Order: sequence, then C-alpha cells, then structure tokens
Amino acid sequence: MNIVVLVKQVPDTATERTLSPADNTLDRASSDGVINELDEYAIEEALQLKEKHGGEVTVLSVGPDQASESIRKALSMGPDKAIHLNDAALHGSDALQTAYALAQVLRTIEFDLVVLGSESTDARTGVVGAALAEYLELPQLTLASKVDVDGSDITIQRATDYGYDVVAAQLPAIVSVVEKINDPRYPSFKLIMAAKKKPVEKLDLAAAGIEADRVGLANATTETVDFAAAPPRAAGTIVKDEGDGGQKLAAFLAEKKFI
Repeated sequence: MNIVVLVKQVPDTATERTLSPADNTLDRASSDGVINELDEYAIEEALQLKEKHGGEVTVLSVGPDQASESIRKALSMGPDKAIHLNDAALHGSDALQTAYALAQVLRTIEFDLVVLGSESTDARTGVVGAALAEYLELPQLTLASKVDVDGSDITIQRATDYGYDVVAAQLPAIVSVVEKINDPRYPSFKLIMAAKKKPVEKLDLAAAGIEADRVGLANATTETVDFAAAPPRAAGTIVKDEGDGGQKLAAFLAEKKFI
C-alpha cells in the first residue's frame, strides 16, 4: 500500500502569532515552525497502516524553505521519503489553492491512500481534505477516529454524540483524522539519524504541472482585509458574597449572555 501523508508546517502555538502588515498574510518568520499537531496523528496512522499492510509512506508538504525542518522531523517518525513543493509563487495561497496544488502533485505519483489532519492550527479552515477529494474526484472519509483497510475496501469510524458513524469507500481515497485516533510515536535516535539520509524530492510549479495563475496571493479566492492586535486582558470581576452572591453571579452571566 502506497500512502501519502500531508504535513504542514505551522507557527508554534506556544508563541504569539502575527500577520505581516505588508500583505496581511501569516508572518512565519516571527515564530518557530512546527509540524501541525493533527498531522502528527496522520503520520502515525499512516505508519500503522504500513506496518499492517506493507508498502511505503511518503510525506508531502507545501511551504517555503523553512518547511524542510518539519519535513525532516516527520521523516524521523518513520516515513520512507518526502516531497517538498516549494515555489515563491505559492505565497499567499488560500486553502482551495493549496488543495489544487497538492492535487497536481498527487497526479504525478501513484498512491492508494492520502491521510491528513482534519485541520491546521494556523488557519483552521478544515476544508483542504474535502477540496482535495473534489479535485482528484476521489471519495473522502472525514474526521476519522479509527481506520481499517481490507484489500481495496476502507472503513472509518467517525465519533458522534450518540456513538460513532461507520463510513466506507473504495481505495484510492482521502482520509482526514482527529486526535483521538492514536498516540503519535516519539522519534528514536536511530530514526532521527536515518531521516537525514531519506530522499526529499523538491518540486516547483512547473515540475508539478501547477498553473501559476491559479495560486498565490493575487489569485486567492479569500482575502484578509484587515487585522488588529487583540486587546490586553482586562482585570476580572470580583463578586463579594453578602448573602446575594448567587443573584449577582446570575446577573453577571446574563449580562454576558452566558445564560
């Protein structure tokens, strides 16, 4: 089974994230880049499927030069190789354009399954998997908390308020996963050293067959018109209980529209 796992480098959520005033896009240089958390679960799931069914796992990432750091970290978890789509013309691409670019890369390789996190911690659009499936005309199985493959059949469980739904399809397919699906492994020293020698294929727009007028900030389908820094946190409200504390608390919650 040939599995492609999508990995995105995002700003570390432990640091302050900012936008660039020059073009209202994410200022990636202002904070350290890390693997999108949900993508680590996708990597782990791809590795577990490989261990059960054989084959290989390929990491696919779209991003600038610094994304190579996260690609190497992803490889240190156990995947076999990686593809890095990196072109200055991709700067400012939105979720739909990114899905198109990923689809074009995937058209150049053979795969049975694409696994990705259900959303990224920077944009949180949650639409890349669905858009990718649309571009490739493949079935999508979203928000998977469990994945089973039997031959060409794939089945997932999707958690619900009443238990879970079972969704089935035929390979090839696109699967997005949630954090409850597994516990990502920690890279061993041996895997970290081995990752330095694993092949990383680098592609630009031309090599991937991507039309330049369909990606980039100038051609984006969405736009950040304006932004402002969050206001400083105000001091909390202290309610003194003088026998009517419950009434005061209820009034405060009602004022804030919590009740």
